[in-house]
Amino acid sequence: AQLLGDNISIMSPNAAVFASGAVYWMGVDKFYAYDGRVQTLPCDLRRYVFSDISLVQSLQVFAGTNEGFNEVWWFYCSADSTTVDRYVVFNYLEKVWYYGTMARTAWSDSGLRDYPQSADYNNRILNQEYGVDDNAGDSVAAIDAYIESAEFDIDDGDHFMYVYRTVPDLTFSGSTDGSDPEVTFSIYPKKSSGSPAGTPAADTVSAADYPVDEFTSQIYTRFRARQAYIKVRSTKIGTNWQLGAPRIDMKPDGRATGGGA
Repeated sequence: AQLLGDNISIMSPNAAVFASGAVYWMGVDKFYAYDGRVQTLPCDLRRYVFSDISLVQSLQVFAGTNEGFNEVWWFYCSADSTTVDRYVVFNYLEKVWYYGTMARTAWSDSGLRDYPQSADYNNRILNQEYGVDDNAGDSVAAIDAYIESAEFDIDDGDHFMYVYRTVPDLTFSGSTDGSDPEVTFSIYPKKSSGSPAGTPAADTVSAADYPVDEFTSQIYTRFRARQAYIKVRSTKIGTNWQLGAPRIDMKPDGRATGGGA
């Protein structure tokens, strides 16, 4: 026998999965991978996951793959739950993490099928990655999807910035025909890193027709702040969107002193 590592843990017998030449698993306080050697996976969501997970229900933790999107999924119970209600995903190609809420009891990757399949607490088998809406309930519902940036500034926060225009760089390709897809593009200004965000300067970015490759060309969003962050969100049925590289037009607008403008 060969010792491959020590001080290694695993959350449950089903918390490990093989994908793209490596084994990935959830430990009791971190994530691991084995590709010939054991390594700890850097995880931006480590505190989020392990500060709100039920160790009492750890045997319910299970892993799955979604190799069509280069993903490993872990489903687990949040701290106050006795049933699986959360998931965390690692994209092993892009080395990024994301999370959400979803009640599932089993997961099987697509393999010879068109879509991955999962099971829920209502004894149903569900196709995942099918369509752009939530069809798990009695009626079709929009998927509340959003992405939020880190805070950005100008000159390391030494100056206030005046933001006067944004090019959102969005496409709605793949949206349901006739759905008139749209997202809300918001910019939240802050006076300092520790201050709360101000009222968002928001505008709706919408597709005029479907299918579309063009989008709202620019948003005139005028505000002054030391820092800001962006949030793009969709809550409308039939909307499928992809965010590229938004461009923010800004310029220095006075040196920042103290904590306010």
